[in-house]
Amino acid sequence: MKKIKREADFSAEQLNTISALASSTGLCRQTVAILLARGIDTPEKMSAFLHPSKKHFLSPFLMSGMSAAKELITLARDEGWEVVVYGDYDADGVSASTIMVRSLHDFGIDAHVFVPERRNGYGLNIPSIDLIFEEYCPQLFITVDCGISNAAEVEYIKEQGAEVIVTDHHELPAVLPDCICINPKIKDDYPYDNLCGAGVAFKVGCALNGRNAYDYLDYAAIATVADSVPLTGENRDIVAEGLKLINAHPRKNYAEFLSRSERVTAQTLAFSVAPKVNAAGRMGDAGAALTLFLSEDQEEIYQYSVKLASYNLERQKYCDELYASAKSKIKEKGISGRVIVLWDESWNTGFVGIVAARLCEEYCRPTLLFVKNGDMLKGSARCIEGVNIFEALKSCEDIISEFGGHSQAAGVNITEENLGLLEERLNKYMYDNYTAEAFAPTAYVSGRFDPSEVRKLVGELEMLEPYGVGNKRPVFVMDAGALPVRPLKAGSAHLTLRVKGLEMMYFSGLRQAPLLTSAIPKKLIFEYNLSVFRGREYVKGFVRDVVYDGSLNLPVGEYPAMVALNALTNPPVNCARREIRHATAQHFIDSCGEYGTVFIAYDRATLNEFRLRNLEVNVFYPAEGKLSCIVLLAPCDDCDLSGYERVVYLDSVCAVRLKSLEGKQVAVCTEHSGTEQFASLVSDRDTMLTVFRAISANCGRFCGETAIDSALSVELGFSGSQTLFAMKVFEQLGLLSISGGRVSLTRGVKTQLGNSQLYNFICSIK
Repeated sequence: MKKIKREADFSAEQLNTISALASSTGLCRQTVAILLARGIDTPEKMSAFLHPSKKHFLSPFLMSGMSAAKELITLARDEGWEVVVYGDYDADGVSASTIMVRSLHDFGIDAHVFVPERRNGYGLNIPSIDLIFEEYCPQLFITVDCGISNAAEVEYIKEQGAEVIVTDHHELPAVLPDCICINPKIKDDYPYDNLCGAGVAFKVGCALNGRNAYDYLDYAAIATVADSVPLTGENRDIVAEGLKLINAHPRKNYAEFLSRSERVTAQTLAFSVAPKVNAAGRMGDAGAALTLFLSEDQEEIYQYSVKLASYNLERQKYCDELYASAKSKIKEKGISGRVIVLWDESWNTGFVGIVAARLCEEYCRPTLLFVKNGDMLKGSARCIEGVNIFEALKSCEDIISEFGGHSQAAGVNITEENLGLLEERLNKYMYDNYTAEAFAPTAYVSGRFDPSEVRKLVGELEMLEPYGVGNKRPVFVMDAGALPVRPLKAGSAHLTLRVKGLEMMYFSGLRQAPLLTSAIPKKLIFEYNLSVFRGREYVKGFVRDVVYDGSLNLPVGEYPAMVALNALTNPPVNCARREIRHATAQHFIDSCGEYGTVFIAYDRATLNEFRLRNLEVNVFYPAEGKLSCIVLLAPCDDCDLSGYERVVYLDSVCAVRLKSLEGKQVAVCTEHSGTEQFASLVSDRDTMLTVFRAISANCGRFCGETAIDSALSVELGFSGSQTLFAMKVFEQLGLLSISGGRVSLTRGVKTQLGNSQLYNFICSIK
């Protein structure tokens, strides 16, 4: 199961420091611990972090090349030069272009602007440069968000007779362009090196126009969030001040992307604004985003807002289709190693990176997706934290035609004939250089639930905004046992629950309802939220995950027996069933390797019959994505095992009754029936009649999403298993029907208990 780790483990000395800082600042200990874990370790730093402001902005002239750039731009203005701004096709590049063009206009230069399309490739390229010189014949060429790796292209521009200023924020190459270069990563007196491209353009604007450049902090904030640079240091000040502008007077150029009623946060920019701007570039029309950001015409702004929103819907559709296609390939191929490598001719190069990142997170392993491009496969790689995909690819560079990137993401070109060898060698690299623990999903938490300081803590957490990369919204953990849960409304996949006095929401949590309601000790990972209703503030929690320890010693209660009873009424699926003995099943366990096999038992007692090595035990559903070898206790009806290569039933009671087994090779150990869990069920006629009367009297009260939910929703004086057993028997007899969790009686039916297959089965084993 997922590991839970603290953001930081504090020594005794650090714990004393936390107490002292809490006392001197008046902050909660947990707030201080969060700040300390993020490198904010003095009262002065804490004050600056909790009160981001333009007062903290650094002088742009501390940055190498800034003074020379202002001098050259001033000369261009005074002598009336033609100036071109060359940007990039993503949200950062478009925002940076907008800031630079508007800043130059304020300085007295009406510059031309050019943003290449994704099909032209990233950065400066000769065809685009030729096009620019043919149309504008510039004397000054200013790049934004690109250029630092284009030394040859800069020389080409200079050969055409133009001066060049490169403004960029990307990693420095071995050889810098021979021109004025402004990049916070150049070692100079500027103490902060994490600005995005638009952040650098903003600093140029400050150098040219002083505080007047602050008018463009909204664009800088959008880009800073969109480009996933850390929201620390000056970036935090930029985003905080930009959000103030947006909330006070949202610019009409992006106002259509914002809610009219809600306060705009960094998350709003990340999920409502940035994707639409990025979508234009991904759909091959980055110029549309630039036109929107630069336009002064209200009608044009509206038209382009609609266009970008439409592009984003198309982008989502294409990404969903590509994701579904990739998932289908994974299910067909299975996962037997530590990397995922897939390709398809129909995929779009503009979307494979997004989907690779999604699969990488879901399956917790490096993912490479390729598209056929002429004679080559062109791909994007995304990686999990703690694993370096760039170094892995570097170990295979003799079979790769071209690659580049960093530890978490890379672009790769390779011939089709070498793709299988690449997957093989990447897998070997991952096994040789990393332990299995590196590929285990991990949830990082900021602290534990402490009811004594919740209200004060939540108020202080509001001060930690804006949240984003480098300053993630803190999540907390609490212990829980069996929990009463209910859907937000009938048919909803969202749950509400109350834990230790705290009201919680769990969006899309219905799948976890069996685990939540079971007796299994578990941990809830959640975040706090302060909501206002009718003028009053309320503290709520939002559940983000549910984790248990995956051991064999879990007190699971009767829920697995109820799952088994429910499964017994499902028909067996069509699959190749092979019957095996105990010794063969044990051999499978001993030799199963790391990935691809799931061992199923419906009876908790069955697990005691086998030596399960260190196999992780999952209950009701397999841990999402991993596909490592596991034991799965009492899988629910909708359990998806399609990604596993081998399925071994350790008991036979409910064998091959999961739809996801259709067409698979399945082994069933017939020596263990798995029926001990039904020993407590009472099946005599008088008891069954008593239960039926109770069900009839409470028919309208039953509710839930499944028959199991229904059986647990009303206290009849019987166990949940006994109630469900009776319900299922009477359903088979036609005396009642269960739709979802609703129970309806059928009048006038005459029958015998012996006409129920489930009843006969339970009687036979008893």
